[in-house]
Amino acid sequence: MPISYRDLRVWQSSMKLVLKVYMVTQSFPKSEIYGLSNQMRRAAVSVPSNIAEGKGRFTDRDRAHFFSQARGSLLELETQILIAQEIGFIQPNDGGILMKLAGETGRMLNALIHSIRPALQRQPTQCHEGRGLRSKVGGLKRKVR
Repeated sequence: MPISYRDLRVWQSSMKLVLKVYMVTQSFPKSEIYGLSNQMRRAAVSVPSNIAEGKGRFTDRDRAHFFSQARGSLLELETQILIAQEIGFIQPNDGGILMKLAGETGRMLNALIHSIRPALQRQPTQCHEGRGLRSKVGGLKRKVR
């Protein structure tokens, strides 16, 4: 039986991050409700959402795409955490906790992406000239017979 996205440790970690982001941003000034607070929440929610969507895809290429989107959202969130710390919206302790959670999630996400990449390099792809399938092996393209 295939595992659910909810069974992935990286998804579970990213959900903890979302909850912590929501808790921390509740104390932001009301003037930031549609500003940095909203951006941080959206970026945080995007991480587990893209992991779940990627897990639901059928090809390694599609999975890698959505896992990479999740990674981009995570890096966006890290930047926003640093900005919020710089302008005094986040206390250093909360910022440290958020960055630690983001780092742990990022390491797991990178491992997940890298576990798919070798399979992607072996998959045949349609070449642009329409001359058949080619496979990328060791960084070089060779014709599949």
